[in-house]
Amino acid sequence: MTLLWDADPSASERYDFAVGAITRVDTQPAAVRVLEDAPGEALVLIGPDVDMDSACQFSEYCRVERPELGVLLLRRRLDVAVLGQALRAGVREVVTADDLTGLADAARRSRELSQRVAGHVGEVAGGRTARVVTIFSAKGGVGKTTFATNIGAYLASTGSKVLLVDLDLAFGDVGISLQMLPQNSIIDLVSMAGNIDEQAIKSVVTKHDSGLEAISAPAEPSDADRVPGSTVGELIRVAKRHYDFVVLDTPPAFTSHVLAAFDDSDVLVLIATLDIPAVKNLRLTLDTLDLLGNAKDSRVIVLNRSDAKVGLRAEDVVAALKQDIAVMVPNSTAVPASVNRGVPIVLDEPKHPVSAALRDLADNFIRTAEPGSSGGAAKPANAAPTRSSRWSLSRGGNR
Repeated sequence: MTLLWDADPSASERYDFAVGAITRVDTQPAAVRVLEDAPGEALVLIGPDVDMDSACQFSEYCRVERPELGVLLLRRRLDVAVLGQALRAGVREVVTADDLTGLADAARRSRELSQRVAGHVGEVAGGRTARVVTIFSAKGGVGKTTFATNIGAYLASTGSKVLLVDLDLAFGDVGISLQMLPQNSIIDLVSMAGNIDEQAIKSVVTKHDSGLEAISAPAEPSDADRVPGSTVGELIRVAKRHYDFVVLDTPPAFTSHVLAAFDDSDVLVLIATLDIPAVKNLRLTLDTLDLLGNAKDSRVIVLNRSDAKVGLRAEDVVAALKQDIAVMVPNSTAVPASVNRGVPIVLDEPKHPVSAALRDLADNFIRTAEPGSSGGAAKPANAAPTRSSRWSLSRGGNR
């Protein structure tokens, strides 16, 4: 999430594609109040029409009170005097208001710096910080919910404290896929916006037999529009302080909720299948993430149903994406059967090839540097790749 100080009501729509989901305020006192209620906020954007003295005063406040917080300043035009005054006040970068690409790059650099600063503070404080894992594909039907429920249940079964959030707010299937009967959903957090804490989260979770805790999508699709992206951002930031892993299941679209998830994610699991629309959409997703300034090393490409005989091969996907496939998950009728039973296959049939591939994904790409550990459970340097894994441009599949 990004805090924007700008009096123009249309400013959020102008800048959200460059910096992600936005919470806009009109005044400096309002900005201070939002920051007090959002300790995990990492980026503040000051609009081009905010006067220079007020902008610098606010930046100096942030530098003292929240050193990990990045402040970016937008101006109609740049000159040496403006740059000097801004940098002395602690503004990280000054960007022209119409340069959205430059803004996206500046936001990415600022977030990377904030993560390093916040990581140092976290190490000193010894506090818990969850790894946030977003499961995404811009095409429906590729298995996002199956991945999210299985990864969440597997991590929970190993003793980790895991929260699974269904962000497919109109047609989410997390609850039914795990045969849970949620009494509450994410819609119940909307009235608590600005005051979401551990108790608020506990009041809306449903617990699975594996130990996984899940927040379901609203029962009525019409309620999806009532959940603002800012509430999702606040939920994620609070959950990071109380869980080891936060897994986010998403719809096949770049909604404000998905953008909020991207902002706070440590790992993006991007799924494709062996069909041209899925590969095309994944290529567009990678391009969009580049434009948003998302870190490339946070992305994990997964090919689901990788051995389906449909005229495309894994090496064709690698060639189209110009990027390696981290994990390949085989096709199996056991997967929909497990969904119909409401039991994650990774727990129900642990020796199944699909289960092995899902554990490979969780152990080698998600559990690395586990929160709360000194250095974490790093991926073994000489671990043997499983049969499901690692198709790259350098392999024999490259024609």
